Amino acid sequence: MADLALPDRPDAPEVADDGVWLHCIECGHEHAPFEDIIYTCTECGGLLEVRYDRYPTFDEFEGTGVWRYNAALPFEEGVTLPEGNTPLHRAPRLRKEIGVRNLRIKHEGMNPTGSFKDRGMTVGVRVAEKLDVGRLACASTGNTSAALAAYGARADLQTLVLLPAGKVAAGKIAQASLHDARILEVDGNFDSCLDIVQDLADRGEAYLLNSLNPFRLEGQKTIGLEILESFYDEHGRFPDRIVLPVGNAGNTAALYKCFREMVASGDLAPGDVPKLTGVQAEGAAPMVEAIEEGLDDTRRWEDVETVATAIRIGNPVNAPKALPGIRETGGTAVAVSDSEITDAQRAIAEEGIGVEPASAASVAGLRKLRESGVVGSGEDVVCLTTGHLLKDPDAAAAAGSDPDPVANSTDAVLRSLAGGSGTLGGVLGRLKRLLG
Repeated sequence: MADLALPDRPDAPEVADDGVWLHCIECGHEHAPFEDIIYTCTECGGLLEVRYDRYPTFDEFEGTGVWRYNAALPFEEGVTLPEGNTPLHRAPRLRKEIGVRNLRIKHEGMNPTGSFKDRGMTVGVRVAEKLDVGRLACASTGNTSAALAAYGARADLQTLVLLPAGKVAAGKIAQASLHDARILEVDGNFDSCLDIVQDLADRGEAYLLNSLNPFRLEGQKTIGLEILESFYDEHGRFPDRIVLPVGNAGNTAALYKCFREMVASGDLAPGDVPKLTGVQAEGAAPMVEAIEEGLDDTRRWEDVETVATAIRIGNPVNAPKALPGIRETGGTAVAVSDSEITDAQRAIAEEGIGVEPASAASVAGLRKLRESGVVGSGEDVVCLTTGHLLKDPDAAAAAGSDPDPVANSTDAVLRSLAGGSGTLGGVLGRLKRLLG
């Protein structure tokens, strides 16, 4: 069982490099961070976590973006575009409809390549440079490939992307392609792609930059730091709950590590740690199953399907780090249907915020948990939305309204406006969406 406890006074082991090392969360073995290329413990195969000889405090942070938080990261600066500093939107109509004290939307789609993955890549590709690797690689449902291709291009490193054939949104493939990644479509699902990439990495053919790589999660910690700082600056308190979509569970693990380090530094009281609440699609919900059944790890789902392509994952590799994060913070996990996800995507869009389907899962989950009474009316809630609307333009078009055809005249436009949503084009468009 994973042990994620942080020592009160960390002593750097002999293998540490400038106060940084890798710690196995299963057996406790310590590893040098930049000597050899490793992703899991060489002693037991357990997941690794980046550890430091000191914990950061809020007073140390200065600047903007991800590298504002370099006191909590392995380097002063990484390969940057730059990334981070994403908005914490208000959503007044949604807040009133759902019935919570405060509702904010942390929109990670406003990163350079349109998703939170950029935060991990700015750190991960910097590590790749330090290790002097020749090729970067990832398995992807789309967002990871776009981010890796962009940051690999910035660092002038060759990039290999493995995608599940026919299962990745066009906008994401276009990004990876334009940034000159080598793209291979595998006849299998995401988890099959990850199996192959891990094998390539084990053979020394590529440097793996999926979230199995512990340095990826270090960059993603900064989502939590931005939420804590921004919410506190506006409200004088920290949010009660953070609701987030769960695919490989990297963000859940990263946020929990952020909170553990800030508690260890003394700048975040244990009682102020937000409840981590994970949301998955019903067709890909191994984390929800594990929470409901009290499991220490997930059972692999071989067949997964959902409109939310970014979280269409049946074997979340970071579950051993993420499950304790949900439980220890007093959070929970919930599964939502594809129709609930699409409804939430429309509702978020009505606030002027454009997100892809997987992002909308967080709001869909909050709705469901509020209706069941798990989330109280007096809570301050932040919903994390992980990717931009244009990441999946086909899904956006399907969820939105269709244009109405009109003749080439002002009068025709006015007649259409007078007809409102009852025009033939509007009716046919809604019927098409209802029929799927």
